[in-house]
Amino acid sequence: MPTLHKFAVLVIGAALLFGLLLPPEAREGERTTVVQPAAQGTEAVPAAAPGGPTASAKPGGKPSAAPSTPPPPPQPASAQAAQAKANELGQVPVIMYHRILAKGGSEIDRTPDELRAELKRLAEANYVPVTAAEFVQGRIDIPAGAHPVVLTFDDGNPTQFTLDAAGSPAPDTAVAILMETQAKYPSFRPVATFFVNKDPFQLGEESNAGVTWLVQHGFEIANHTYTHPNLAGMPGSKVESEIAKAEDVVKKTSGSPSVTFAYPFGNAPRTKDKDNEFVLKGDTWQFQGVFLAGWNPSVSVFSKEFDRSRISRIRSEGKVKKDGCDKFCSTAWLEWLDKNPDKRYTSDGDPSAVTAPSGSISQLASEFADRARVY
Repeated sequence: MPTLHKFAVLVIGAALLFGLLLPPEAREGERTTVVQPAAQGTEAVPAAAPGGPTASAKPGGKPSAAPSTPPPPPQPASAQAAQAKANELGQVPVIMYHRILAKGGSEIDRTPDELRAELKRLAEANYVPVTAAEFVQGRIDIPAGAHPVVLTFDDGNPTQFTLDAAGSPAPDTAVAILMETQAKYPSFRPVATFFVNKDPFQLGEESNAGVTWLVQHGFEIANHTYTHPNLAGMPGSKVESEIAKAEDVVKKTSGSPSVTFAYPFGNAPRTKDKDNEFVLKGDTWQFQGVFLAGWNPSVSVFSKEFDRSRISRIRSEGKVKKDGCDKFCSTAWLEWLDKNPDKRYTSDGDPSAVTAPSGSISQLASEFADRARVY
């Protein structure tokens, strides 16, 4: 081999060896992420303390395509929005509940009085419930100065909803307590999202009638898989079957397909045969939002950072040290948002506009640029 060729081979070999020896974080395109341990049965999420959820990549990690024309500049906000100090790019608490039990249960369950107290706190702090579907679709139609909150109940348990002999929600169920709260605080919408499995609320043959009642009263029924398995590690074909069979139940009982989906145990599938993005859209379903079981409020649906494939929720719980709830559960986060009102979502009262302070409007996703208002 000519001397020059030998020299070239040596140089290339050295370069390749050096590249392999570099630490992963030094290689182009790779990043390391620190995650905090999650509670048992929930997915580990990027570490974040009160102060704002960790930014997420767009679904699939693909950069958004550059617009062909510059977006229109934001228009001046209304006097009402400015007076309300509207910030529709702020954080939204999406609260996760399970069973509502008077006695017993696990740490993820709440008592009727605990639920009453949390809803009372939300109502008095001017939070107005919206469903998960309304949230992910950007249909947040609440008064100026109010804050949206998304109340989600997993597993479709009878302690959340059942009808008594008179055809009304049974006392001490979640739906009955929501109705009680609205009676005391008329601006508090008694709506929530129920993520259900194969037998919603264990109503059996009465499930169609029960779910119809909920839908007629503004509640959302959504997909939570058929048998509530841990999807992590399941083959893609089984994940598809679990979602598709549950979707059949939702369509049959509610009359409409699911708009949103929540992972059982908060665990996304880690399949080798399919991209995890197939959870958003399959052959028989198309979700507009997929919810985790994490520990942070969600970023605004109008934000550049909003990732509809990984929407964060916070568990309903007091400020107890177990599972980090002194920092990451509902009581701690609601206290933090009360103390930092500029960080939470505050409505401008106009569902056709997206208003934010001048220092925050740059975080608006480009698809909402024509609705931008600033003060």
